[in-house]
Amino acid sequence: MIRGGRSYVTSAPSFSNDAKKLLVCTGNTVSVFSAATGLQITSLEGHTAQVTTLIVVPASSAAQKILCYCWTASLDGTIRHWDFSGPELLQTINAQVPIYSMVIPSLLSEPQQTDKRYDSSKLVAYVSVEDTSLVREGSTELRGHIRRFNLAKERLPRGDTLKETEEPKSIVISPSGEFFGIRHKCKIHVWDVPSGGSVSKKMTLHHTKVINAFAFHPTERIIAAGDVTGRVLIWRGFGNRKLALGSQKKNARAMVDLDNPGVRDEDDAESCTTWHWHSAEVNVLNFSSDGAYLYSGGREGVLVVWQLDTGKKKFLPRIGSPLLYFIWSPEPTLSSVVCADNQIHLLKMPSMEILRTISGIKPPPSLPKMYEGLSSTVAFDRSSGIAALCTENYCVQLYNLLNDRGISEVQVCERNHQPGDEITVVVTAVALSLDGSVMSTTEVKLPEDGIGGLVSLKFWESEPDSKTFTLSTIVYEPHKDAGISAIAFHPTRSMAVSTSFGGDFKIWVSNSDKSQTDKDSSWICHAVGSYKKKPMTAAAFSGDGTVLAVAAENVITLWNPDKNILLSVLGATLTPITKLCFAGKSEFLVAASHFPKPELSVWNTSKLSSSWSYGLRIEAITSALDSSTFAVLALVPKIFRKSKSKKNVFRGRDGAILLFNGSDPKPVSIWTVMKAEGGSISFLEGDKSQLRLAYVNGSHEYVVFDPNSDETHERSAADYEGLVGEEETGDFGYTSMYGELPDYDKKRKEDAESLVTPFVSSERPWETIFSGSTLNFPPLQKLCGEFFESLMEKSNSVVE
Repeated sequence: MIRGGRSYVTSAPSFSNDAKKLLVCTGNTVSVFSAATGLQITSLEGHTAQVTTLIVVPASSAAQKILCYCWTASLDGTIRHWDFSGPELLQTINAQVPIYSMVIPSLLSEPQQTDKRYDSSKLVAYVSVEDTSLVREGSTELRGHIRRFNLAKERLPRGDTLKETEEPKSIVISPSGEFFGIRHKCKIHVWDVPSGGSVSKKMTLHHTKVINAFAFHPTERIIAAGDVTGRVLIWRGFGNRKLALGSQKKNARAMVDLDNPGVRDEDDAESCTTWHWHSAEVNVLNFSSDGAYLYSGGREGVLVVWQLDTGKKKFLPRIGSPLLYFIWSPEPTLSSVVCADNQIHLLKMPSMEILRTISGIKPPPSLPKMYEGLSSTVAFDRSSGIAALCTENYCVQLYNLLNDRGISEVQVCERNHQPGDEITVVVTAVALSLDGSVMSTTEVKLPEDGIGGLVSLKFWESEPDSKTFTLSTIVYEPHKDAGISAIAFHPTRSMAVSTSFGGDFKIWVSNSDKSQTDKDSSWICHAVGSYKKKPMTAAAFSGDGTVLAVAAENVITLWNPDKNILLSVLGATLTPITKLCFAGKSEFLVAASHFPKPELSVWNTSKLSSSWSYGLRIEAITSALDSSTFAVLALVPKIFRKSKSKKNVFRGRDGAILLFNGSDPKPVSIWTVMKAEGGSISFLEGDKSQLRLAYVNGSHEYVVFDPNSDETHERSAADYEGLVGEEETGDFGYTSMYGELPDYDKKRKEDAESLVTPFVSSERPWETIFSGSTLNFPPLQKLCGEFFESLMEKSNSVVE
């Protein structure tokens, strides 16, 4: 089983002492990457919930740079001490409450020993925790607590509470380890780190706007803060009165009556300066190691460098995503910036050149409500295990699911990142050919005030042995003014079909077969089809490509894609069809409908009749190429999830993957999953000896597993009795309108026995006309003629 797609940006990363490794919080684990290559080296596994804090034990001398120790804290309520060179877990401390943030001041203020068994009894941690007892009781009391813990014990007592807030807050510590603080609405609360058994003293700085981030100067009493309006505030000389010691207090009293420019509400600071360049909230603030420069960043995706004395600035623009963290390494020429699109950029300082990028799966785009549930934003290359995912900023990211690595990106529509921009273009669908060499995308430019609007269909082709796609063909308004509902590729040829809500579908072919060079290839329209002017909502090719199934609202039409001939029509479903997929060797056709009544139906293509159906809302369908196995991703009804008898089965999960075999309506296996809405599934068949199933959830996290392995069979289908309801076996098509046909064979047999004149039974080609693996149906005129001719008996003359 392979898990991936975790977020790299939930917490700040940290460099190793030699700056050769970068440690990143990734869900329940800590991933260790090489700073030279950007590849993952190892991981620290042991926490059972999200890791929220990562602290690398700093080296006090050059000889100690080989030390590879770190502390982690997690929502599972434990604090762990690691040797990440192994990796090896050295110590586990149970805090008994979820930890959202942690700092250990003595690691910064006192040199560490080289022996990994150094005395931890003197280590004191300040943690931001959540009082779970208040959460369980539904109390409105303050559940966020700042507490002081002594790490000498394996099971920590409650500890001293320094501050209570509505929710847990992130703790920021000064580089010298002398001060730490939190931001709370429009205030910054700062404590000093006491020596010996003294008590921490506290002071507060006030502002008129909500504060988003703040940082301490490495050597001086200076705090920088950024607010939601984009302003950067610099408080100088903070804590000279309230946090001063000994002789410092006497000097501070003499300064009380002095005018402190920019300081509000008698705050304990000498002055406050305001800078304003950012147009939106400031998320990132950090001083340089010498304190001469301040780095800030926010939603604009621009890193700004301020000269602290003069206020002059320079920029690293067009990073392409809002900034979340800026981290220095022990090596002054290396730093990292963390972006909201799940990317970590390693920067060469001071030029701020991006050396390399550690790429996770980018989050899904924000879609207007009218496109929710109708877009197909994930496609799979079955042979290589690569997924194409639509992301923010009109991009399609190519991601290797087997290696958990980003490969490349395709900018579907050119756009520079700007904060607060309204959505003007929506990438509604992405599709990959079976061999992964061709990609197709559809985009919609939304009209402004009812004016304008444009639908575009694009074909992209990749270089041999590469997943770098280049634009081959762009078609504007391929279906007049109507939107594109689906795209599907032919399994063996350079052919694709696009369906339209306007009532037609178009078959596209590449002229690369006729051209001598690939550079001259382009895609042209081969044929156009429609059925009673109904909206065409889904499409799929059969396994050998000889039949094209197109959903005309609530009926399924079967076509010959080469000759564009209508072969047959399957009976109507209850609601409009949104997804189609051939199963087995095209013996079955699986259809899914959403609203107003969701339905999953399986049709027998040889008998042109329904085999079975269930009342389930289906998010995705996939089928194996060389077997009759197919799988669906279903949303579990809320009523069923909340049932007392099923709570232990679903454990709060909202979806299920059901594995079926051919026409058998009983699922072979069922796996419950989280974040199923907007998810997708696909079989991966690059390794012929092993069939794998990939699931990508609505947040672009994924898992790849063997569906036939006993280890991945979470539960048998019997445990989910009632999930799919009772099988619907009602009449469909002709039978639902006119009733059952008479039994002609029985009637003819009775008539033959009652007559003296012998009859010779005629051939009935209509009984076997649909047999065969190619499903090459004859024209409707020939089919009807042979059908009625077979009903007319032919008699032989009797010679006396």
